[in-house]
Amino acid sequence: MNTNTSAVSGFTSRRTGTLVVLGLITAILLLMAYTPLGYLNIGPLAITLNIIPVAIAAIALGPKGGAIAGAVFGMTSFLQCIGVGGTSAMGATLFSINPVLAFIQRFIPRLLDGFLLGYIYRFFRNKANAYVSCVITGFCSAFLNTVFFMSALVLLFGNTEYVQGLMGGRNVILFICAFVGINAVFEMIASSVLTGAIGTALIKARLIDR
Repeated sequence: MNTNTSAVSGFTSRRTGTLVVLGLITAILLLMAYTPLGYLNIGPLAITLNIIPVAIAAIALGPKGGAIAGAVFGMTSFLQCIGVGGTSAMGATLFSINPVLAFIQRFIPRLLDGFLLGYIYRFFRNKANAYVSCVITGFCSAFLNTVFFMSALVLLFGNTEYVQGLMGGRNVILFICAFVGINAVFEMIASSVLTGAIGTALIKARLIDR
């Protein structure tokens, strides 16, 4: 009886802890989305730091937690298409072309990014120390976000006059590299450094499991 009670208590405690962490990360994502902390709009694209809380969620809570945080990020990104929490010039244009495809292009890449990050961290935590594992997860958060976002853009809107104008006759690979440019490089560096520092600090403080 005592063993069963202890097991139930432990499960409840873990579940409560998970919900608390998810709540905090969701609050941080919303704060960043609706303040200048999350997005730095430069031309049609934006340098986003919301990928960092998504990486931390994946480190702390695994694929499911990463997916939930990614979904929150994706939703705030989509809402920018209609001027909620900021304005995205590209998002507004894509929304005017096809709202459903605009939602898919903004939402699915971020959810998928967070989901995969959980597995990426699990893989590397068994092969490297906490800091290296967190740095790699942070880098992948920015890298995969860019790859998925731009791939969805080309796949869903590549034949539109808007995207064809952005491509300027270049092939897909050259277009993506030229278009994201310094934005993607900055995101990858910032996400790697900050996720490494924050994730390691949380692990050392035993606020999340190694």
